Amino acid sequence: MEQTNTDGDILSRIIYGARLSLWVGFVSVAGSILVGSVLGLIAGYYGRWLDMIISRIFEILLAFPSILLAIAIVATLGPSLRNALIAIAIINIPTFGRLVRSRVLAIKEEEFITAAKAIGMKDGRVIFHHILPNSLAPIIVQGTLAIATAIIECAALGFLGLGAQAPASEWGTMLAESRNYILQAPWTVLFPGLSIMLTVLGFNLMGDGLRDSLDPKMKS
Repeated sequence: MEQTNTDGDILSRIIYGARLSLWVGFVSVAGSILVGSVLGLIAGYYGRWLDMIISRIFEILLAFPSILLAIAIVATLGPSLRNALIAIAIINIPTFGRLVRSRVLAIKEEEFITAAKAIGMKDGRVIFHHILPNSLAPIIVQGTLAIATAIIECAALGFLGLGAQAPASEWGTMLAESRNYILQAPWTVLFPGLSIMLTVLGFNLMGDGLRDSLDPKMKS
């Protein structure tokens, strides 16, 4: 009877932990897409010194291993799930920024953009009505893959004690709490680990499927 209650508690915590992990994944990636896309649009469209400054910022952020940069940010702000979310959002900004910038550099040379400028269309309308809609497909695909990465990073920070704090039932925190009992109760480590693996695998497969659907070259 005691064993059944323990198993039920672990299942309840895993289900509740799914809400926290998915929330961090979606919100952090949404923030990364918003900030990274704006910076990428500005850098790619206006170029010159704006492009140089923004690109250097991206390169500085990419120079650090992502998990180490996240640890440094959380250690500075203080251990909490909110600060872990902020750190994960920051480290993913360069990925979306450079992706959008590369798309803008290609699209702004197209004839329909030249025609839009020729009839006197303002830069803001050109960017948000013509360039951004034509850049959404790779952003969506990369965003789906980034959610999987964000979930792993959230679990890593939780395992190190820098993410969600007890008694919050986050998967990484559950792994950290159960590691001392891996020989006596291996299921307490197994099921949170499987939850992370299956969730990340699901988002990666979704990203691959979206890439195949949205990329004309993959369709052919």
